[in-house]
This record gives sequence, structure tokens and C-alpha cells, in this order.
Amino acid sequence: MLQRVLRDLVSELTQTIRIDSKEQFEGLLTFAKEFMPASAARLQLYKGERPIFDLYAIDEEVAKALGRRVDLKSGGYLIIDQTEALTTVDVNTGGYVGARNFDDTIFKTNLEAAHAIARQLRLRNLGGIIIVDFIDMAREEHQSAVLDEFKKQLARDRVKTMAGGFSQLGLLEMTRKRTRESLSHMLCEPCPSCEGKGSIKTTRTVVYDILREILREARQFNPREFRVVASPSVVELLLDEESQHLAALSDFIAKPISLQSESAMGQEQYDIVLL
Repeated sequence: MLQRVLRDLVSELTQTIRIDSKEQFEGLLTFAKEFMPASAARLQLYKGERPIFDLYAIDEEVAKALGRRVDLKSGGYLIIDQTEALTTVDVNTGGYVGARNFDDTIFKTNLEAAHAIARQLRLRNLGGIIIVDFIDMAREEHQSAVLDEFKKQLARDRVKTMAGGFSQLGLLEMTRKRTRESLSHMLCEPCPSCEGKGSIKTTRTVVYDILREILREARQFNPREFRVVASPSVVELLLDEESQHLAALSDFIAKPISLQSESAMGQEQYDIVLL
């Protein structure tokens, strides 16, 4: 990884490359002297007592690069959603109020967003189809200025990018070549509760799923009793607000229904045991 960083990310604008491991520093220095002598002088061994990630707030930057929301200095913000098919970026003004009029507010927010979006694409290593929803601009000169600035920022990217103009719906379509997995795919894994959907069913919805499932199984099987094994929140709702529905179903199928709370289960998980 160290050699790849030196090869792919170092440019004339890079001032120093600090490494907090003496062994890795010496190995990279040997590599740089042989293959990239111009970069060798930029290498520095960090000897400070404070962890280097703490010194430069790296963990905070990584956390920001994994979040959906990216705040802008003006008060606006971006919402970035990554899916298998494409990535969407939505620009919002937030609480920012322009000094002159609303058009200026939108224009300045979009200009700042153009810088931030190009940077986020590089930080997150987002690839494929990307749809950017800038705030609608009434003036064509504002649209042109934002588009020019966005393309100017994209030109700094080492990865091949291609951006079109604004569509009739005010959306900007672009592509960025996939070089490797995105940051979120490298550092994160799907949530075991939502399985990557980003949301889970409410407790009440799960309760109604359980009641319908009991009714279906009662028509196919003839057990002595039905036992529902579910998360504590689901069991609590069945015992409280939905207790009448549970009792009515028990009377309808003429079978007792017992409940068992299982803390290891997620909110959407449940089992119906036939006893």
C-alpha cells in the first residue's frame, strides 16, 4: 500500500509524507530512491509521542467520509447515497441565507458544493454512474459557472471522469472510472439488522407479520400450541398494545399462543415454534 500511495497520490503539490513506522519508512525510502528519487526527499519519519492519526484527526475525516451527510462551511450540506447501481448526491442550502438575495444563496452554495463533491468522490473512491442534484438555479450564467467550476475540480482527479451538462430536470450526470472498492465497501459491512437496506420494519409491522404467519400455519398444521420467539420489543408490544389482537387470534384458531423474548434476535427476526 505504501508504494502504491507514493506512486499514485504524490504530486508536485505534496509537501511531505510522514510515516510513523521506522521499518516501513526505511523500506519506502529505499524504494523511492531507486524508482522515484524526486519523492524521496518528501519522506519524513514521524517520531512524536502522540499517535499520528490523532495529530491530524484522521479518524474524524474517515468518519465524515463514511457518513451520508457532508456539511459545507456556508451552512449548506450534501447527502450522499451509494447503491449498487449508482451514487446520488443531493445539495441543500440548510440554514444558509445569502447577503443579497435567494439566487445568490443558491449560487454560492452550489459553487461550494462543486468543490466538496469533487473532493468526496476522491476520498470515498466512488465510481460508476453518479447523479448530482444541485439546487435549481434560475439564471443560466449561474448554471454555467457552477458547471465550469465542477469540471475544473474534477480535472484534479487522477481517475478518469466524464461529466455532462444539466438535464431538463436540473440533474447533472457523470461517470467516474471504478479503480477499486469504495471506502465504505473496504471499511464497512452490511448491517445484520437491515441487511444493507438502511431501514428496518417497525415493531408494529413485525407484530402484524407474526399474527398473519400464525394464521397461515394454523390452517396447515394442528399443533398443541404456538410459541412466538421474537425480540424483546416485539414481545413487549404483543403483551401490551396488541394483546387484544393476540387473544382474539388465539380464540379464532382455538390454540394457545405463548411468547418468548430473545434478546439476541434483531427487531425483524422471529420464529414461530409448533409445540
